[in-house]
Amino acid sequence: MSTLPHSAPADRNKEPILAQLRALLGERGTALEIASGTGQHTVWFAAGLPGWTWQPTDFDADMVPVIAERAAQSGLGNVLPPLWLDVMQPQWPVTGKFDAIFCANMIHIAPWEACVGLMAGAARHLAAGGVLVTYGPYFEKNVTTAPSNLEFDESLRARDPSWGIRQLDDVAAQAARNGLALTRRQPMPANNLLLVFERG
Repeated sequence: MSTLPHSAPADRNKEPILAQLRALLGERGTALEIASGTGQHTVWFAAGLPGWTWQPTDFDADMVPVIAERAAQSGLGNVLPPLWLDVMQPQWPVTGKFDAIFCANMIHIAPWEACVGLMAGAARHLAAGGVLVTYGPYFEKNVTTAPSNLEFDESLRARDPSWGIRQLDDVAAQAARNGLALTRRQPMPANNLLLVFERG
């Protein structure tokens, strides 16, 4: 097997996220993953949710063949060929409706327009009653921010002024503008949150 790019955070958080997905999702369905990165989440979730067909995507064109190779090495039959996808584009390279859309660690490592595009695209591509699940750090009113998240936010903005941890209320408001209601806020390890938005 060839050596593929590896994300240590993806390895650390994949099991806690999968536990939440198992509790949230039904036995079978179709899922679109936004910002699949190395594909570690892709194969872990596809293996852990064998009744689900998983469609990985990423904005980084160099990651698309990485995801494809990781999926091939896994031998899983429920992972579709990965696609290049820019959430800010008005048309995504997918067809049909998905029962779930999953997006981890993108909203803060991208311009705010990426969140706007994610919510608009989720509204277009989620089936009625489908869910958008996001994972990552957020700032919240009346909730003390962990020092590690403040430092992380500073480091992100130093790399790119358009990046940064977002206010949960702003993200929820953008979702609501697209007919997506925040129905669950689940605290996760390492000061992250798993948010569930449902399409009516």
